[in-house]
Amino acid sequence: STTDHIIHFPSLFILPGCIPFLPKTMEEATKVTETPPPLLERRVRQQQPTVSVLKSKLKKSVTCSVPRVRSTLTGFFPVLRWLPKYKLREYVWGDVMSGLVIGIVLVPQAIAYCLLAGVEPIYGLYTSFYANIIYFLMGTSRHISVGIFSLMGLMVGQVVDKELFLAGFDLNEDFTSSGPDVFNATLGTNLTAGKIHTVELMGLQCGKECYAISVAAALTFMAGVFQVMMAICQLGFVSVLLSTPVLDGFASGASFTILTMQAKYLLGLRIPRHQGYSAVVVTWINIFANIHKTNVCDLITSAICISVLVGGKEIQERYKDRLKIPLPSELVVVAGATLASHFGELNSRYGSSVSGHIPTGFIPPQVPSFSLMPRVALDAIPLAVISFAFTVSLSEMFAKKNGYTVRPNQEMLAIGFCNIIPSFFHSFATSAALAKSMVKDSTGCQTQVSGLISALVILLVLLFFAPFFYALQKCVLACIIIVGLQGALRKFKDFPAKWRASQNDAIVWLVTMSATALISVELGLLVGVVFSMICVIFKTHSPKVSLLGRANNTDVYEDMDEYKDLMPPPRVHIFRFQAPLYYANKESFLKSLYKAVRVEPFLEVTKRRKAEKKAKEMSLKQAKANRDKNNGEVVIGIQRELDFHTIILDCSAMPFIDSTGVLAFKGLVKEYKEISVSVLLANCNTTVIDSLQKEQFFGQNDKDMSSLLFHTVHAAVLHANTTFATETLSRKL
Repeated sequence: STTDHIIHFPSLFILPGCIPFLPKTMEEATKVTETPPPLLERRVRQQQPTVSVLKSKLKKSVTCSVPRVRSTLTGFFPVLRWLPKYKLREYVWGDVMSGLVIGIVLVPQAIAYCLLAGVEPIYGLYTSFYANIIYFLMGTSRHISVGIFSLMGLMVGQVVDKELFLAGFDLNEDFTSSGPDVFNATLGTNLTAGKIHTVELMGLQCGKECYAISVAAALTFMAGVFQVMMAICQLGFVSVLLSTPVLDGFASGASFTILTMQAKYLLGLRIPRHQGYSAVVVTWINIFANIHKTNVCDLITSAICISVLVGGKEIQERYKDRLKIPLPSELVVVAGATLASHFGELNSRYGSSVSGHIPTGFIPPQVPSFSLMPRVALDAIPLAVISFAFTVSLSEMFAKKNGYTVRPNQEMLAIGFCNIIPSFFHSFATSAALAKSMVKDSTGCQTQVSGLISALVILLVLLFFAPFFYALQKCVLACIIIVGLQGALRKFKDFPAKWRASQNDAIVWLVTMSATALISVELGLLVGVVFSMICVIFKTHSPKVSLLGRANNTDVYEDMDEYKDLMPPPRVHIFRFQAPLYYANKESFLKSLYKAVRVEPFLEVTKRRKAEKKAKEMSLKQAKANRDKNNGEVVIGIQRELDFHTIILDCSAMPFIDSTGVLAFKGLVKEYKEISVSVLLANCNTTVIDSLQKEQFFGQNDKDMSSLLFHTVHAAVLHANTTFATETLSRKL
C-alpha cells in the first residue's frame, strides 16, 4: 500500500520523487483536484486595542515602588550596579595603570585639539576632565575612553570660525600677537588700531576668546539635548544610516581636512582661515602662496617632533608584546619642546607661535547662551549623530571583544549628558576615541574606574601644572594632532583592497571622503548618507533575477545560470526576483519577468487579435471569391501555441512587498490568464502573505489561496502540471 507515503500539498496528492499520475477520466480528475487539509496553518494572533496597550504602558510607567525606583536609578546610573561588586584586588592595578597612561596621553592631546576647536587650551582640559567623570557615572562600556576627539574638535572649530566671522572678529589667530610677521587679513572686521572688537552677549561685552567658547558651549549643549531626545524617543536606529563605508570615508576626509588645517602651523605660517566650501583647496593655495614666509624655527621643531612621535609609535607597534605600557611619546615631546622653547626664547627671538598663558583652577560655571542656540541648532545635528555613532560602535566593539554587553540607548544618554553638563563649565563636544580606547584596553583596563583616575591626572594639571605649558609651540601641538591621524589616513592605502572586496562600498567610501575633504565636513556626511541610500535603492531597483531549474530527481530548484546540470520543468517557468518588490522596482520586476519568459501578455493578446482579424478578413475574401452563401460567417481561428502554461514566482528572496507590488502581482495573474497562462506563488514569507491578504490578492475570504500559493516550488510545479493535464483532458472530453 502507498497510502502511508503520500505527502499532502494544496490541491494534490503525490508520491515522493515520482511524476504525478495523470488522470484518464473526468472522475479521476475530480478526485485529484479535491483540496486536502493544509500542511501549515497560521496562528491566529489577537491584537490588543491600541488604547488599552497605551493605558497599560502609562500605568506601568507611573507606578512608583521601591524596586522600581532602584531599577530606574541603577539603569540611569550604571555605576550603582557595578561599583558595589568591584573586585579590588583583581581590578585595581589594571584600572590605575590604564587611567594613568590615558591621563598622560590626554593632557597634550587636550591642549592640541583646542587648535582644531578654535578655543584656548584650558577648555580642552576642562572637556576631558568632566567627560571622564560623567561617563564613569552613566556609561555602560568598561573600556572606551570618552573625551576630546579630533573629528569633534574639527566640527566644533568650523562652527566657531563661522560665528566669529559673522560677528566681525578677525580669524587670524595671531592678530593679538606682537611678532614681526603679523598681518590682518582683509576680512571686513571692525578691528582698529588700539581697539579690540567685542560683541554683547548675555548683557556682557565679549571678546574673541569669550565669544569662541560661548559658541562652542552653545553648540555642545544643543548636541547633547538632541542626543538625549533621541534616547528618550528610542531613535538610536538613526545611526544605522551611517554605514561603515560612510563612517570610514567621513573619518578619512575629515582627517585630510585636519591635516590641511594644521599644515600652516608646521611651517609657522600666519594665514587666515577660509570660510565656506572648498576650505581644503583654498588653504593649500594660500600655503603655497606664502611658502616663502616659512618660519625656519617652527619647521625644524616640527621635523624633530614628528620624527620622535612616529618613531615612538613604530617602536610601540613592533614591541607591543614586550611593552606592558605604551611609550609616552606625546608627553616626552611636549616636555622637551616646552623646555627648549622656554630656555631658547623661541617666541621672542624667532617669532615662533606659542600656546600662551594657561590659567590654573576652574572658571565659574555659566549657562550657555540661549541667543546663540538657534544659530547653531542645525550644526549640532550632525555633531550629535557622529558623536553617538562613534561612541556606540566603539562600545559594542570592545564589549564583544571582552565578553559583555552594552545598552545603546543608555550610551546615547551618557554621551548626551557628557555634552550637556560640561557645556555649563566652558567645555565643547566629546565622543569616544578609538586610539585612546585601544590603549586603555591594552593596558589592563577592567572598569571605568580608570576614567576616574584619568580625570584625577587632568585635575592635577589644572590645579598645578597648566602654567608650565606657556612656552609650548603651536607647531608641536600640530605635530601631535597630525601623527594621531595615522590610523584614519592609512585608509587611503586600503582603497585597492576595498575595491576588490566590494566595489559598491569602495565607491561610497570614495564619494564620502571626497565630499568631506573638498566641500565641507557637514555636507560631506550628508552626501555620504544620501549616496549610500541611493546605492541601496539602485541595488533593489535592478536586482539579480533568474530562472530556476530542477536538480535530478529531487525537489531542489536553483538558478540555472549559477549551477550545472539543472533541468527546467517542462512547460513551466520558475522566476526568482532577489529583492523586495515595491514602488521603485515594480517596472524592473515586470521587464525582467517578460524578458525571462520571452512573452509579454499585452503584446501577445494584441498579436492574437491581429491574427484573428487577419484570418477573418481572409475568410471573408475567400467566401466572396467562392460566392459562398454564408457571406463569410465561417471563420478560421488561428491561435499561437506557447511553449509554457505556467509561471511560478519564487518569492524566497523577497523580504517584503508593498501595495504597488501587490497590484503588479494582480496584473500578472489577470494578463497572463488572457493567454491561458497561470501565475502561481511559492516560498512566500508571512510578511508577503499578509500584504497579499490585505489587498485581497487571493479573492474574497482568501478563497483562491490554495490554488495560487504554495509553500515550496516543487509543490507549485506539481500542481501546475496536474491542473494543466486535467484542463487538457476536460477539453478533449
